[in-house]
Amino acid sequence: MSNMIDPLVERIGARIRAERDRRDWTLAELADASGVSRAMIHRIERGESNPTAVVLGKLSAAFRLSVATLLDPDGTAEAERVRRAEAAPRWLDPETGYARRQISGPGFPAEVAEVRLPAGAEVPYPAAAFAFHRQIIWVLDGHLTFHEGESVHELAAGDTVELGTPAPCVFVNSTLVECRYAVVLVRGDAP
Repeated sequence: MSNMIDPLVERIGARIRAERDRRDWTLAELADASGVSRAMIHRIERGESNPTAVVLGKLSAAFRLSVATLLDPDGTAEAERVRRAEAAPRWLDPETGYARRQISGPGFPAEVAEVRLPAGAEVPYPAAAFAFHRQIIWVLDGHLTFHEGESVHELAAGDTVELGTPAPCVFVNSTLVECRYAVVLVRGDAP
């Protein structure tokens, strides 16, 4: 087993640290705001732990930023108008295998991401992760069971759902094949 730090994990940690520093928050303050332990935040910031999708959702909610913003390597990069598939930022949830590829660049007014949810995977996000954003989920391949608060949406390829009032959400793939969907997010007041 290697002791080398994964460059992507290191960049995510640096971005979280930069957001915490920008707000002049202590580890304890971010832990209180996010519900993520100080020890876990410290390991993430040091590049020693790849955060799960759940942890990223909690941290993004505390910062009032999208998950895509936390995955942006430096938060200030100018977008290339043409982005080759191999150059798009990618992240893999170490717990579920949920894979996220950022489609739009940081300068584009909407955030667009492609997500691959493995068979049997379930990824919950807190309601606060959906505040201050408008989102639409578009299923590209497979089947997605999307829990939005008390509502459950069964979505097949081609189906979309526009998120309503921020509520805890769970993305579930209860099938035996991968589900691929797009998330389109626009910053602004949530409905």
